[in-house]
Amino acid sequence: MIVVAGEALIDLVPQGTGALADLKPALGGGPYNTAVALGRLGSRAAFCSRVSHDAFGEALLDRLRATGVDVSCVQRGPEPTTLAVASVGTDGSAAYSFYVEGTADRLFTAPAALPAGTRAISFGTCSLVLEPGASAYEEMMRTAAAQGVFTALDPNIRAGLIPDPDAYRARFKSWLPSVTLLKLSAEDAQWLGGTPQEWLAAGPAAVVITQGGDGLTAFTRDGGVYRVPGERVEVVDTIGAGDTVNAALLHGLAVRDALSERAVAALDADGWAGLLGFAARAAAITCSRAGAEPPYAHELNG
Repeated sequence: MIVVAGEALIDLVPQGTGALADLKPALGGGPYNTAVALGRLGSRAAFCSRVSHDAFGEALLDRLRATGVDVSCVQRGPEPTTLAVASVGTDGSAAYSFYVEGTADRLFTAPAALPAGTRAISFGTCSLVLEPGASAYEEMMRTAAAQGVFTALDPNIRAGLIPDPDAYRARFKSWLPSVTLLKLSAEDAQWLGGTPQEWLAAGPAAVVITQGGDGLTAFTRDGGVYRVPGERVEVVDTIGAGDTVNAALLHGLAVRDALSERAVAALDADGWAGLLGFAARAAAITCSRAGAEPPYAHELNG
């Protein structure tokens, strides 16, 4: 079981240009997209969050169930669903503004235990910023790490939600001893400051940095640096691409029976090339279609 912990929300995606373009609701949230992608790839996955009883909340859960994701540890509440208004640039890149006050996902509380059979757990994005839920997810991360569970972190920075960047950067560093795999974009790395080597020294077994169409690079504690190029596709938008990378990395490690610090450290150049190449192909498929629509396993076979 791979557990994904974090927010589920609704992306409002413009269907034209200009401030008053029609907005189309789409199911989203970084952790939510990661859970959907894991389900589509064939991993046994569970989603852990707090979801509204409103119509958006029901739609979010329906998609998870349809994808085969376990929702038994999802908390429910009467609060509204978080909304993220997306804007898509001419290059397909996406930016967001958020409506988060009093919404369901930020009122998450840490569960008493992880689902049975949990081998890995993934965290990231808004859920680690917005209190009081952020502290609950942080508690969950530290507890899982202390129990020997493989932990993955994708900060997926949304700067507009972070009132004190320096405090967040300090908090990010405090998480690293509890992280096995750190994945982040080149833009996130620049915003956070620091280097892969500094982060590795603080705890993770590996750091993976995504560079859009230029591919992915993995850094390991023993000084290894492994790169793969991006897959060339006609980009519709990049919504959900990083979340697809998260899922592909976790799924790829799972099928290699490498969801442990020791197993990640033992991956050789061929192992990293295969893992990163798989993630690059998966992300490219997501970028080739509108919204967060990660690929199914059969689309990646061969």
